[in-house]
Amino acid sequence: MDPAVLLVLALSCLLLLTFWKQSSGRGKLPPGPTPFPIIGNILQLDVKDVSKSLTNFSKVYGPVYTLYFGMKPTVVLHGYEAVKEALIDLGEEFAGRGSFPMAEKINKGLGIVFSKGKIWKDTRRFSIMTLRNFGMGKRSIEERVQEEACCLVEELKKTNASPCDPTFILGCAPCNVICSIIFHNRFDYKDKEFITLMEKLNDIIRILSSPWLQVCNNFPYLLDYLPGSHNTLVKNLNYTHNFIMKRVKEHQKSLDINNPQDFIDCYLIKMDKDKNNPQSDLSYESLVITVADLFSAGTETTSTTLRYSLLLLLKHPEVTAKVYEEIERVVGRDRSPCMQDRSHMPYTDAVIHEIQRFIDLLPSNLPHSVTCDVKFRDFFIPKGTTIITSLTSVLHDEKEFPNPNVFDPGHFLDESGNFKKSDYFMPFSAGKRICVGEGLARMELFLFLTTILQNFKLKSLVDPEDLDVTAVFNGFVSVPPPYQLCFVPA
Repeated sequence: MDPAVLLVLALSCLLLLTFWKQSSGRGKLPPGPTPFPIIGNILQLDVKDVSKSLTNFSKVYGPVYTLYFGMKPTVVLHGYEAVKEALIDLGEEFAGRGSFPMAEKINKGLGIVFSKGKIWKDTRRFSIMTLRNFGMGKRSIEERVQEEACCLVEELKKTNASPCDPTFILGCAPCNVICSIIFHNRFDYKDKEFITLMEKLNDIIRILSSPWLQVCNNFPYLLDYLPGSHNTLVKNLNYTHNFIMKRVKEHQKSLDINNPQDFIDCYLIKMDKDKNNPQSDLSYESLVITVADLFSAGTETTSTTLRYSLLLLLKHPEVTAKVYEEIERVVGRDRSPCMQDRSHMPYTDAVIHEIQRFIDLLPSNLPHSVTCDVKFRDFFIPKGTTIITSLTSVLHDEKEFPNPNVFDPGHFLDESGNFKKSDYFMPFSAGKRICVGEGLARMELFLFLTTILQNFKLKSLVDPEDLDVTAVFNGFVSVPPPYQLCFVPA
């Protein structure tokens, strides 16, 4: 038989097999758009704004539906009720980590963000305990954030009220806070190695949020063969891992088991204690990846939110004026803001919550998976199935937040002007996989922003009406468009 005919027959059989496998499983799973063989529903998604596509599908198929990313089914949960039912009411069953091929390629199932099962539980438990021991949620960490906020102010003064892109400076502050916990030291903002590290971290988030990475994650078998930004991502992550390993080796030389100074010291001590325990998951590789997870998550999410915050404050000068007034009235000029001030500053608190709600930093959350076979509503979801929980659908719910696409601090204020909590406020996710650093991030956002506004007036280079606040990428993370501003001393 002609080789060409054989090839056509083989491809036809493969397509039919793929279509049969996709169709045979759909009777058990929630409904969804019909997938194409091999590529699934990828052509029906806007890879520049996946969240918008998920919302459009929910209008047709309801709050629980199935998409195929390549040949694998993914169940999408849309809306507060479905997300809450999964992540909170059935938290243990939905606590697995879903497929994220780029991360799996680099992290090898280790660390805290992309690990699963026993490794995830043990690493998370150890990390939370150690972070608390070093002040997470306590007065001591607040003092570190306040000190770094003062360093940030001094660095901003050096701009001399000239136009500047705040990306790098706003990244340094939260990065130094997490450095003090992990490495027991902060870096000067002009340190060359620190500058390179910040550039790598910014690039990582940019690439992760690009449309190309959405394609790569759907077709992981392409990763080793095609050129593209995913290769730059791997290089940047390897640089970060090498940076951390260098610090680990330094810690080994200076380690005092009776007086641990930071997270790395505690991990090395625990690893030595458990060296004869066959059940232990501790290793140098796991340490590096865990620190990288804490480092990246503790730096980029907060710095991106800060960057977006200043852009929104420039866009809405009437909001900024009210925040200035509240800071002047409650804090004044003679001392630094502290966390006790927040309860006396309902408008500022509402503004920060509205910023996080409006920017929708992680639109589709990190992928989850079910840890066992689950009957969810009227559907059957097999163990290991990837779950996407649309945080956009919760943070932009029209019933809870009227005009959700409008920036309005009133979403978090009652009729008397008091701060109003909302169960729909889930920028850090919810349930078993909620962000480990939520408390620190919320503290940093309040202290950094109020300290900046206490010391500077923000001046836009263009008319506020002409400022574009639309995310340039809306894939993994919502990245704000580049902009410049002037920090004019108050």
